Amino acid sequence: MAGFGFALGSYLLWGFLPLYMKLLSHVPAAEVVAHRVIWSIPVAGLVLIVMRRTGDIRTALTTPRMLAMGCVTAALISVNWGIYVWSIASGNALEAALGYYINPLFSVFLGFVLLGERLRPLQWVAIGLAFAAVLVLTFDAGRLPWAALGLTLSWGFYAFFKKWLAIGPNQGFLLEVLILAIPALGYWVYLGGTGASHFGSDMWLLLGCGVVTAIPLMLYANGAKRLRLSTIGIMQYIAPTMIMLVAVFIFGEPFGQARAIAFPMIWGALILFSISMWRGRA
Repeated sequence: MAGFGFALGSYLLWGFLPLYMKLLSHVPAAEVVAHRVIWSIPVAGLVLIVMRRTGDIRTALTTPRMLAMGCVTAALISVNWGIYVWSIASGNALEAALGYYINPLFSVFLGFVLLGERLRPLQWVAIGLAFAAVLVLTFDAGRLPWAALGLTLSWGFYAFFKKWLAIGPNQGFLLEVLILAIPALGYWVYLGGTGASHFGSDMWLLLGCGVVTAIPLMLYANGAKRLRLSTIGIMQYIAPTMIMLVAVFIFGEPFGQARAIAFPMIWGALILFSISMWRGRA
């Protein structure tokens, strides 16, 4: 029951996150990401101190292979954060929702391509539906949905390489933000020196970026450890659904005919994917 509560809490917080990020829409995405990194460190560090697991971080920082893999995952999560923040600020929250809807299907496809995992017929149909939905949106807009694809690719590869990071999820997150702290602090100093920093006017919102970044990730990590993969697989649709509803009913983003076609195609793909997953567990 605790695992379900942790996971549900993380997805609900991720679902409401656009509301917080919209308050920072006047701040450049790179600056928001820098503060997400910097102020996540004390939050994540405090959790590990309470858990008495700080020794794992020292091991990771002094083990070249773990440090190198940490650099890979840190780079991918920073790209993901940057695209996400830009999507919300620029009025493309629906693309962010689309990206996170597609992600589980992309992760399955990634397992097929890189790990040689076999795909069931329903999974192939689901992936085909998702691909067709992207084509519908591309044809309508005259361009690929770059934000959605960027979020899918960055999170999908982040989750893939995260499996090869031989450290606990909470420790891994702290390792990533410690690695990113060097460029983030450098960029903050640069902004301060050029007078372009928003920290003076938006200090509390930027400080809060650490809490809204670290807490959901850590709740998710602890929930995922306690739940079956199939349960997590179904619950991961909560956040993009909430993001979509926020985008349409609060931000007022137009849904349009193409999205009215593409999103049901994605939902159908996810239903097929879920059925296949449940059958595989039976």
